[in-house]
Amino acid sequence: MAYDEKILQISLEQFRADKERREAAFERKQEEIFRRIPRLREIDRELRSTMAQIVTSALRRGTDPMPALRVIRDRNLDLQRERAALLMEKGYEPDELEEKPQCVLCGDEGFVNGAMCRCLKTYYTQTQIRELSSMLDMGSASFENFSFDWYDRTPWKDYGTSPYENMERVYDTCQDYARQFSPASGSLLLTGEPGLGKTFLSACIARVVSERGFSVVYDTASSVFTQFERAKFHREDFPEAQEYVDRCTNCDLLIIDDLGTEMTTSFVQSALYQIVNGRLLAGKQTIISTNLTASDIGKRYSEQIRSRLEGEYQGLPFFGEDIRVKRRRMSS
Repeated sequence: MAYDEKILQISLEQFRADKERREAAFERKQEEIFRRIPRLREIDRELRSTMAQIVTSALRRGTDPMPALRVIRDRNLDLQRERAALLMEKGYEPDELEEKPQCVLCGDEGFVNGAMCRCLKTYYTQTQIRELSSMLDMGSASFENFSFDWYDRTPWKDYGTSPYENMERVYDTCQDYARQFSPASGSLLLTGEPGLGKTFLSACIARVVSERGFSVVYDTASSVFTQFERAKFHREDFPEAQEYVDRCTNCDLLIIDDLGTEMTTSFVQSALYQIVNGRLLAGKQTIISTNLTASDIGKRYSEQIRSRLEGEYQGLPFFGEDIRVKRRRMSS
């Protein structure tokens, strides 16, 4: 599983900021209790200082520190019992002055044995969904909100099935893909006219895969190629462009929407081949949605790209009447 460095950095900043807020809140509560029960401040000060003083003294003289440590242990136990009794007397929990980590697995460090802890993974997932939400309506983009009511049940002669039956198959494929996503999932090519649900189902996949902790980058083809061109030819003016390219290259799932709406140039043809071929060789998964047919892709980009998309991607055709047009007609 690859982590998006940009998303991880934002997640770590939020994780650490929340940790600092919890620590500040604990210090305020501690100070409030100390003001109410002054003896507790004395106990706290003694518990913090006695150990270091006695051990340092014993080591300086070259004597065995164990007898001193036993004295400290007994004294500290007495102080802890006194502290608990004072707290309970004033209606507090006996461990009220013990600062406890929110996550017992990592002690609020975010990592366990060099691996990301599940608490930090939660921050990562939330950050990634917020990032995706800046481009997609992630609030409504869920498989549960998908409606088949917009698809005609009458068979289309050219396809041998109805738009409704076809969408049942496409929907099931997309849902299974998202819920079972792994480095071996393969890539998808969503094709068909505008207004048939390609972007919506792409967003549904992005949401579920993100929630499962994988790194997802979603963008339109036009934006992707603009950033790749900036990284190639205008890096000094757009230093963030290379970071964007690295994200597209390294993420677990790259979703490119609306391929074919960008201005096609020789650079775009080269960049698309780099993305498609590079991610296939790296075993990375990609979803591309387009209004173009396979023949159009071959003519517009290259036969090499068409061949790779047809041969290596699972094709999911969308057909039917434009849902947006249907909605406007029904509302008028």
